[in-house]
Amino acid sequence: MRKMKTVLSLLLALAMVFSLAACGGGAPAGGAATGGGGGTTAPAGLKVGIVTTSGVDDGSFGQDCYNGILEFVSANPEATVTAVKEPDVSKVMQAVADVIADYDVLVLPGFQFSPVGPLAQENPDKKVILVDTAPTAEDGSEIELPNVYSMLFQEEEGGFFAGLAAAMETKTNKVAVVNGIAYPSNVNYQYGFMSGVNYANKYYGTSAQCVELPSYAGTDVTGANVGGNYVGDFADEGTGKVVGTALIDQGVDVLFVAAGASGNGVFTAAKEANGVYLIGCDVDQYDDGAKGGENIMLTSALKVMHTNVARQLQAIKDGSFAGQNALLGAATDSTGYVSAAGRQQLANDTLTNLENAYEQLKAGNITPAANFNGYTPDNFPGL
Repeated sequence: MRKMKTVLSLLLALAMVFSLAACGGGAPAGGAATGGGGGTTAPAGLKVGIVTTSGVDDGSFGQDCYNGILEFVSANPEATVTAVKEPDVSKVMQAVADVIADYDVLVLPGFQFSPVGPLAQENPDKKVILVDTAPTAEDGSEIELPNVYSMLFQEEEGGFFAGLAAAMETKTNKVAVVNGIAYPSNVNYQYGFMSGVNYANKYYGTSAQCVELPSYAGTDVTGANVGGNYVGDFADEGTGKVVGTALIDQGVDVLFVAAGASGNGVFTAAKEANGVYLIGCDVDQYDDGAKGGENIMLTSALKVMHTNVARQLQAIKDGSFAGQNALLGAATDSTGYVSAAGRQQLANDTLTNLENAYEQLKAGNITPAANFNGYTPDNFPGL
């Protein structure tokens, strides 16, 4: 995992509290079981629990992680899974404490579970899989534990794919990314998007421009102005619609939305306009693009959570599990974009160019700009 300077690591640990809110999830595409204590039963095997605030049918983090558990259970029928839902964030850690003794491993998706560090230390025989956050000590500092696998994702890679797609699909040559708050995960998406647009302009013959609204520029955790389009909240649909409408009024016809529930307002603005398209975030948001008899979701940038949850469960079963705070990306097939037929609307040339760029990024030949990696969208390896 990247090692930050001391002050930045503390800021990042705080900022990751909001990373789950970076991208909104809509209605689930399939019929996953709901949370609230229900579970499947099977002969004695690995007992898996998943605790969420939003349920395992939320169409976002909870459901994607739950699908990873189901994938593991399908391959290991003796295993069991139980879903526990605690919608009150202030009570969620108590919910974890109440059930940790009942399971061999707990899967905990989201920022709200970062304080699990002391509890994991008190229960060294229990395994914990943290998603999109690292464990913290009582003082809030990031720690690494032998029984906790924490997965963070390189959002700049997902943003890069979104920028490439936007630049190749725009008809007006004006594209934009809308974010929630300028915490590192969101700035990573922004810088990655801008990097992707610049890459497409240089290598794929596009002429796209990233449109930014000065009145909605973001300020990152160090106080630096990062530009972009920031709603200033992850749950303000009204302002999200204002930002989306303002960008559309300036001619933007492709919007990458990484703004949590605020993004729903951007979606509404796009649906009320003509010829405007969306790119989703974190999970496949194709269903959220429905607009009457059509769909305006071009594709979605992905964090591949289900695969990594299944991998770690298998490692626990096989005895090869090793606790760590891991930063995951294309090199482990952990970031990407939706390319499946029927779940995206990209031109064949766009899909081909995305695949070529993906292989270059996976090989380490491209490193998109991120909040703290020292690169800018105008100057990064591979450009």
